Amino acid sequence: MSLATTPLPRRLLSLTPALPVMAVPALLALPRTPDGAGPADVLSGLVVVYCVIRLLRERRRPLSPVAAVVLGLPVVGLALAAMGAFSAEAGLTGLGRYLQTFVLVPAAVLLLLRDRSGFRLVAWSFVGLGLCQGAVGVHQFVTRTGASYQGANIRAVGTFGPQDVMGMATAVSLGLVCAVGIALGRVSVRQRIAGAGCALVLMLPLALSFSRGAWIATALTCTVQLVLTGWRRALKVAAAAVASGVILVGGFGVGSALLQQRIDSIAQVADTPDQSVVDRYTLWASATDIWRGHPLTGVGLKGFPEYRDGHATLALSSGSETDGAGVAYQRQPLLSPHNMYLLVLSEQGLIGLLALAGSWLALLVCGVRRLLRVRDRGPGLDCGLVACGLLIWLLTDFAYGDIGGPSTVLIAVGIGLVAWWALAGDARADVAGLPRAGVRERAEEAMAR
Repeated sequence: MSLATTPLPRRLLSLTPALPVMAVPALLALPRTPDGAGPADVLSGLVVVYCVIRLLRERRRPLSPVAAVVLGLPVVGLALAAMGAFSAEAGLTGLGRYLQTFVLVPAAVLLLLRDRSGFRLVAWSFVGLGLCQGAVGVHQFVTRTGASYQGANIRAVGTFGPQDVMGMATAVSLGLVCAVGIALGRVSVRQRIAGAGCALVLMLPLALSFSRGAWIATALTCTVQLVLTGWRRALKVAAAAVASGVILVGGFGVGSALLQQRIDSIAQVADTPDQSVVDRYTLWASATDIWRGHPLTGVGLKGFPEYRDGHATLALSSGSETDGAGVAYQRQPLLSPHNMYLLVLSEQGLIGLLALAGSWLALLVCGVRRLLRVRDRGPGLDCGLVACGLLIWLLTDFAYGDIGGPSTVLIAVGIGLVAWWALAGDARADVAGLPRAGVRERAEEAMAR
């Protein structure tokens, strides 16, 4: 009787604050603007304002003490690095970007999501974005209208363009991680089947992105997600995924030669690396040398490009070449070390790295602890797998890339999902064997069907 009357309006009411958050990934499906902030960036700022207005109207406490400490920890290093920037404009620009990505947007997502239904809504928006960008990317490969790769315009970049070749790879990878988490969780059968199907479909555009870092991060993350659900189930799903990959790539010949060459290059980085790998190693060494000269507070936000040439060797090229996908040929300067940890270390020093990495580590520990607590009988296993998967993917990918471009706002929303799972989200109802939690979860599953 209660399911037929009161829960539905209450359920819809609880989903309302999640709708603006869900719209942020949706706007990333639009073609990017040539300059300035894109619509998703603008909406992320409006989401923060909307969150503040709701807090004032409802007179709610903004954050718990633990959440305030964990999410506010990066501010320490950012403030010091902003004051040490080579110009006030660079300091303010860098400070705003970091605060948006790692503090403000995640905090807003944490406060706006009211229950697991809202979480799942945002997670499905990640999957939808991945499918949309992946469809564009596959079309680019088939019609040879993508970004230039080894002399042919076949690299799938979606709507992000050749200037941001990691944009589509990030969107597809995070969508795949969310789909795998949903497929492995205890949600309705239809959602599990849909999640598994979407994950298999997203494997193709991820392969055609030719992004080695995204491949490694996604493979590692999905492996961890599978292991967290049990070894027997992990082996079955892994076998199905390998078989699907063989059919998509080998059976249909979808860029098999180029993919094999790209995969082989991962193992050849210490033998005969290509120029992109040489540039990356040189940038890493340059960032390390910069940090040695400014160990505690770094050279300031946006300072790496100013100090790069003074510490780089002659092996570093003048820039990366971009072409195709509707954009004329140009050379892009290498303005970051393509490693988030080394970027923070060089610009924010040990203080900044410890503060930012400490926040991530706290989220990881809290998230995994809660996931293990609900794995056997508690509710929300799919949410835990999605949240922990997103954070593991980001921490792995940060070893090969850093923030920048339109996809950065997607990272911010992803960290918000992680924060909700780790620091809030019906944690008291997660104790195994609590009857009320089991009833509520079964009611949610029945309504989802």
